[in-house]
Amino acid sequence: MAGKEQWSSKIGFILASAGAAIGLGAIWKFPYVVGQSGGGAFFLLFVVFTMLIGLPMLIAEYIIGRGSGKEAVGAYRKLAPSSWMKQTGVLGVIGCALLLSFYAVVGGWIIVYVALGIFNQIIGNPMAYDALFGYIITTPWITILGLFVFMLLNVIVIAAGIQKGIEKASKLLMPLLFLFFIILVIRSLTLPNAMEGVKFFLAPNFSNITWEAVLFALGQSFFSLAVGFSCMVTYSSFLSKKESIPNAATTVVVLNILVSFLAGLAIFPAVFSFNIEPDAGPGLLFMILPTVFEQIPFGTGFLLLFLLLFLFATITSSFSMLEIIVSAFVENRQTSRKKTTYAVGAVMFILALPSALSNGVLKDIILFNRNIFDLTDFVVSNVLLPLGALLIAIFICWAIPKQQIKSEFLLGSKVSPQTFELWYRLMQYLVPIVIGVVFILGLIKTT
Repeated sequence: MAGKEQWSSKIGFILASAGAAIGLGAIWKFPYVVGQSGGGAFFLLFVVFTMLIGLPMLIAEYIIGRGSGKEAVGAYRKLAPSSWMKQTGVLGVIGCALLLSFYAVVGGWIIVYVALGIFNQIIGNPMAYDALFGYIITTPWITILGLFVFMLLNVIVIAAGIQKGIEKASKLLMPLLFLFFIILVIRSLTLPNAMEGVKFFLAPNFSNITWEAVLFALGQSFFSLAVGFSCMVTYSSFLSKKESIPNAATTVVVLNILVSFLAGLAIFPAVFSFNIEPDAGPGLLFMILPTVFEQIPFGTGFLLLFLLLFLFATITSSFSMLEIIVSAFVENRQTSRKKTTYAVGAVMFILALPSALSNGVLKDIILFNRNIFDLTDFVVSNVLLPLGALLIAIFICWAIPKQQIKSEFLLGSKVSPQTFELWYRLMQYLVPIVIGVVFILGLIKTT
């Protein structure tokens, strides 16, 4: 790793990792999936999966990244050059490219809404909120402009490098995200009938849980932690040997669960306060929340605050997706980071266009009963992400010598060898079995 750029501090790495983990999964996808899957029971499943499956997986990616000192593609090839699994990182790069191709579209929608919020064009707009959302996602020049601005912001940060780009941005945006969340939660909890929303969110009701909900809970634990596509392999390749991997991973997981918890407390009390159905689907934040904020004193300001929070979380998460692709080219081909970033950004912009236009001019293109955007989301979240996680779980325990993994696990850490043994047994048996079973059953149920 001589000469390789590193995170300047542990807090910088943790905030960047938390930023990668906390994004659309926690703020956009989590609330509506909770609403559609029974509330508290789904949240409980999500927490259990995150601790028993997501945390061990995050530690595994950190070990692979720091242990190899390489980005996603090079890491697996270095650690197990003769194994058939050495191409696992390639799947991660492809998966991140597909993920970013629809993720950036939603990021573009948020950019548009932030601009409308700044000019006070959401609350009080003559269009109904569902009509406004529909107009934005079906109007080509609006979706393309939002997509372009979102990708440009990503490119500018990634081109600046690890310390001056990702770390600097994360140190600014992540504390603001938590501050904004706390303000919104306090306001939401003081609304009339707010406790009904809290009860729905936190009181388990397993009668609504289906295999599809179990699959979504497992997928959400991957999606919200950014594991399965080796994003964290790339991030941890810049991590100092002095830092504790188990401690860093646990901190990121706790922050992620905390944000999901705050998202639920910010949204569901407000939704129930105004008698809105919590299972509104993907449009919940764009169509329902303006209705809520409209009826709250200083609602315009609170709505803009929420949209900025939404943007911060989304863009810090997308940094990791673009970084894994850029790092693969920079390290393997020794090309300029800045030139590579702009080239990859341009390619990703083009790759995202079909998803951006899937509700408008390409709306008639339907595959497997889904438009391009929904199909890409399904393939990434329900197929490639758990498949990638399964391959990583197998790789860490069966392609690398146990002693090598143990040394990296304990390096810079005060955790006991018994903690390593517990983690190793989880990765050997529980993690791959749970991922495999739920993955297969989920495919049967949802296709």
